[in-house]
Amino acid sequence: MSEQIQNIIYQKPRKWSALVVGRAGLDLYPQPSGSKTKLAESFASDVGGSGGNIAIAMKRSGGNIGLISALSDDPVGSFVKNRLIAEGIDIHLLQTTRGNERTSLAIAEERPTDCEVVIYRNNPADLQIVFDKNVELAILNSSNLVVTGTSLIDEHSRKQVLKMMSHATKNDCKVWLDLDYRHWNWPDEGATRSAYQKAEKLSDVIVGNEEEFKILNDDLNIQVKECISKNKIMILKKGENGCTLFSGNCTLKTGIYKSKIMKPYGSGDAFLGNLIMNYMAFGDWKKAAEAGSAAAAIVVSKKGCASAMPSNKEIKSLQDSTSIQPKTEWS
Repeated sequence: MSEQIQNIIYQKPRKWSALVVGRAGLDLYPQPSGSKTKLAESFASDVGGSGGNIAIAMKRSGGNIGLISALSDDPVGSFVKNRLIAEGIDIHLLQTTRGNERTSLAIAEERPTDCEVVIYRNNPADLQIVFDKNVELAILNSSNLVVTGTSLIDEHSRKQVLKMMSHATKNDCKVWLDLDYRHWNWPDEGATRSAYQKAEKLSDVIVGNEEEFKILNDDLNIQVKECISKNKIMILKKGENGCTLFSGNCTLKTGIYKSKIMKPYGSGDAFLGNLIMNYMAFGDWKKAAEAGSAAAAIVVSKKGCASAMPSNKEIKSLQDSTSIQPKTEWS
């Protein structure tokens, strides 16, 4: 195990296992399950959004989790808040907007193929977050700060989030950046790259797929070398081909647990949430990555997204009954 990997193991327990920065919103699923949106007879509701999903994944994995976000002061915002409370998420850092901002809405089809997801983010409330005294003090009492990339798209939100990240790095709170890139959120590639590069400098671990990492650098090999030279851990998600973790001179390649796919989304949030919690618990990247892979397989096989996040018991059951393919190996 390299010194870099050893250094990211957390020794001092704090109030929160992690604080997650990002959007939480309302998800609607066309019913009956499997229907196309245009043919739906009704819709089932759930809390969603990458920030909300990751927070719930970590909570169900045994963490004490707080969410840093903002919701609109309306029934939709109240719905989301109530569902987060029901999941055991600490909402004391949730902020409320009282202007024309609105909590995000996603309509997601539960279909393995031809699956359309429509997200409404017109003047989104979550981009109004503020790095206030409450957030400043909370970061001092958290082992991790998990930042989702969509919180960087707006100039105001980006400024506030970068302050949070800077504060975390100065106070032994490890920063995880989930690139969470969606091209329609951004005005142009130049602005996107600039924002992500600023966030990368303040991160200890960076997670994304190949498309997302190419926002940081067109050449993936150069990106890997840059992360290593800056003493950062890079986790490359490769879908059905598993993931690869780069750290110093070490590379960890992890496969997947095969499952029957109901829908293609939610796996990344499940993977990251369980990766972090298992790494905190065991200090073992191999074990953490395999737990994340198992969580991802479970989520895509179930209805919903946040509500599909598995418990440790479900993950263990899958791992006991199925082997990861291909075998996880260090090189």
